[in-house]
Amino acid sequence: MKYKAAVFDMDGTILDTVGDLTDAINHTLETLGLSGTVSYEDAKFMFGSGVRVALIRAVAMIKGIASVPGLLNVGTDRDDITEQVDPDLISKAEGIMKPYYAAHNDIKTGQYPGTGRLLEDLRSAGIKTAVVSNKPDESVRALSDKLFPGLFDAAIGEQPGLKRKPAPDMIEKTLRELNTDRKDAVYIGDSEIDLQTAENSGLDCITVTWGFRSREFLTEHGAVTFADSASDVFKLIHG
Repeated sequence: MKYKAAVFDMDGTILDTVGDLTDAINHTLETLGLSGTVSYEDAKFMFGSGVRVALIRAVAMIKGIASVPGLLNVGTDRDDITEQVDPDLISKAEGIMKPYYAAHNDIKTGQYPGTGRLLEDLRSAGIKTAVVSNKPDESVRALSDKLFPGLFDAAIGEQPGLKRKPAPDMIEKTLRELNTDRKDAVYIGDSEIDLQTAENSGLDCITVTWGFRSREFLTEHGAVTFADSASDVFKLIHG
């Protein structure tokens, strides 16, 4: 066995959540009285760094402040966009989107092909499993329980007092819950945030090609170990 624990990202890795996320962000923009909507494809670039960052990106796009891929700088040390967006507006937007998404997070959301079977096979092989996401903790736990019942040993989302990915804090908390050393764990994700998270946490990384970013984009951001299917992920983890 190559690894003793597998830590998964959620959005774009085990669950296709784009439909519900797009609807939630557009509901928020409409409620705020802002003119413009986020498309399904653009929404893929909004998410990955938490709700607040997603909303800053969305507002910046519809106001013409920035466009994809420049929006990906929001929340990084290259961010010159956030300062151009009203923070009070974003706080108000958070207050709208978070409860709306919590109540509508499983309408269009579903497993990517083979991910449920992948988790079952990993657990049958004695490998611990966890999911770590920058989406709100309430939604991470609700979706895990509903769509992957009993298949995760730990599930952690964004919560007060815990730095979000790509900081290592969420991974370190997860490894403590799994009672697993970082050398025995692998991180599986679909974005540049996941690549950075794995690096900052000292974990090997498997990058899936069916998520929110293209293979070309991921290669440019340092991905070297790719999985084109859930069965590929199992082979890379189990050895």
